[in-house]
Amino acid sequence: MKVSIDKDKCIASGGCVFAAPEVFDQDDDGIVVLLDGNPPENQRPRVTEAIDACPAAVIGLG
Repeated sequence: MKVSIDKDKCIASGGCVFAAPEVFDQDDDGIVVLLDGNPPENQRPRVTEAIDACPAAVIGLG
């Protein structure tokens, strides 16, 4: 599983961090930080939840 983010469009809502804290974090400004761009497959439900929680649609999954 490959996860990507578009930091330039992030609005710092934090939903991704709550949904998948092993994969996402936030910097001091609240902008998403990708901790693991290739998380294990067992993280897919959490990553999908993070995608759904992101109001700016900055998370990609491939």
